[in-house]
Amino acid sequence: MAFLITPGQWGDSPQLVPVLEWIRIKRPGGGHPRTRPDHVGGDKAYSSRRNRCYLRRRQIKHTIPEPKDQRANRRRRGSRGGRPAGFDKEMYKRRNEVERTINRLKHSRAVATRYDKRAYVFHGTVTIASIRLWLRP
Repeated sequence: MAFLITPGQWGDSPQLVPVLEWIRIKRPGGGHPRTRPDHVGGDKAYSSRRNRCYLRRRQIKHTIPEPKDQRANRRRRGSRGGRPAGFDKEMYKRRNEVERTINRLKHSRAVATRYDKRAYVFHGTVTIASIRLWLRP
C-alpha cells in the first residue's frame, strides 16, 4: 500500500501517477519487487488524458468510467476519436472498497484530526493506523 500526503486543496487525480510510482510489491521467492499493479480502479475524476496515457504506457489495466463530455468529444471526432475506454462493470462495483477503508482509517482519532504539524509524522501515523487495520481480525 502506498500513501502520499498532500495539502487539502490539492486534487486527487494529479496524484495518481506519484502514488502508482511508490508501489512496491515484494515477490514471494525474492528478487526485484513488482512496481506495476494488475488493475487500477477509479471514479470519473481520474479519467484525465494524462492518467489514461500513463496507464496505457505502463500496460496497467484500469476501470475508470468515461465522463459524458469526454465521451461526446470522442464520438464527435469520429474515427479519429479512438476506441472507447475498456470498462469492467464488476470491477467498478468494487471501487467503494477503497472509500470504506479510508473511512475505517479515520476511526483512528490521530488520523481523523491530523494534529501532527509535520507531514512525515502524519505519514507515520497513517501507516501505523493502516497496519493496525490490516492486522485486525
